[in-house]
Amino acid sequence: MPPRLIESLATTAPLADVFSDESVLQAMLDFEAALARAEARAGVIPKPAAEAIQSAAKAANFDAGALSEQMLRAGTPGIPLAKALRAKVGAANPDAARFVHWGATSQDVADTALVLLLKRAQAIIGADLSRLEDALRSLSDKNRNTVMLGRTLLQAAPPVTFGLKAAGWLAAIRRSRTRLDAAFAEALVLQFGGASGTLAALGDKGPLVGRTMAEDLGLGFPDAPWHTQRDRLAAVIAACGVLVGCLGKMARDVSLMMQGEVAEAFEPGGEGRGGSSTMPQKRNPIASTVTLAAANRVPGLVAAFLASMVQEHERGVGGWQAEWPTVAEVIGATGVAAASMAEAAEGLDINAVQMRANIDATRGSVFAERAAMLLGAAMDREVAQKIIEEAVRRSAAQRRKLGDVLAENPEVARVIDAKTLHDLEAPEEYLGVAESLRERLIGAPERPARRHRKE
Repeated sequence: MPPRLIESLATTAPLADVFSDESVLQAMLDFEAALARAEARAGVIPKPAAEAIQSAAKAANFDAGALSEQMLRAGTPGIPLAKALRAKVGAANPDAARFVHWGATSQDVADTALVLLLKRAQAIIGADLSRLEDALRSLSDKNRNTVMLGRTLLQAAPPVTFGLKAAGWLAAIRRSRTRLDAAFAEALVLQFGGASGTLAALGDKGPLVGRTMAEDLGLGFPDAPWHTQRDRLAAVIAACGVLVGCLGKMARDVSLMMQGEVAEAFEPGGEGRGGSSTMPQKRNPIASTVTLAAANRVPGLVAAFLASMVQEHERGVGGWQAEWPTVAEVIGATGVAAASMAEAAEGLDINAVQMRANIDATRGSVFAERAAMLLGAAMDREVAQKIIEEAVRRSAAQRRKLGDVLAENPEVARVIDAKTLHDLEAPEEYLGVAESLRERLIGAPERPARRHRKE
């Protein structure tokens, strides 16, 4: 389903569907059906009762709007849901109705439903992250030799390669995804504890029922219920925050590279994408805009979730009740950022000619460090620094290349040969170990010679 208009820039259609009324309701009903099946297998409730409950536990059988109103009055989703399900089951099998929600508590329903939704969301976000990783790996490989300005504090600096920049984005996103996957692995566990988290209503059958439910729902089975221990969910939300920050860093770089006076890279365009309602010439960074909007929202949402962790005793008052909308917003923002940057990376248009032109436009000033190192190796460091500073000023004032200005200085000409000065402004000659770093970041296999030296 498409997102609501108000959240059209805040989530994707697949994630909007995950957190739709029907989906949330079905997740809660899935808990109830799994509970009934597990209890029937354990001999806690009659098998016909479980079959009746399972048959009734379909979202289409209920009015989500009416349930929403009742949940607000009840202060929890579980109570109105159990009541409505009991009525639906009772209409077909009165004897089975009393076994609805047997031995469970309202928070068991809400938490397990949320975990089931997160499980679906993980697959959706993961697919877009895989697209993004593939696209960035390809961009990095294709542009391993594409030189561009480095920029520090938004000012021109010695050259880098776009391949290295893309590899940096990729590595950060991979690290963040690893953390997020690990957090999901811990968080995707059943919640089942009954009234106070002891499963007392089920006697010694509680653990068996819980394990059976977890297996049925494809979830892990924790050592104990976690009604007021929200660390697992908090780890997912925090990991989303870090991931969105990494996606936002990439988006910030791309949007700056798209500036008209920079013109080094462009997001894909197309019908209805990236234009302006008043300026036809514009090609706006839409994916970056959406991602940066997510990066602006998510830190506050992460903080809100962390604040809600401080919960009372065995059942919180206002803490876990705050989580559903916060989690939905964080997951939606993470998903839309991942999908947006995947689309941007897959169609990113790299202007290598303009990248080189932007280096040349500095007239060699970005190679002042290189000149200082060459000169400083042959004379006093402070003297060399003053010579370079004066040459940079003359280069800017006279709009001449730094190498040409330096060549006119007798002290420089005495220690640096003409060819070295001529090649001073060749960016390919001042990349250091950029390619080695790029390969390490993207995880490229080491060359046999390197492996041999290590051995």
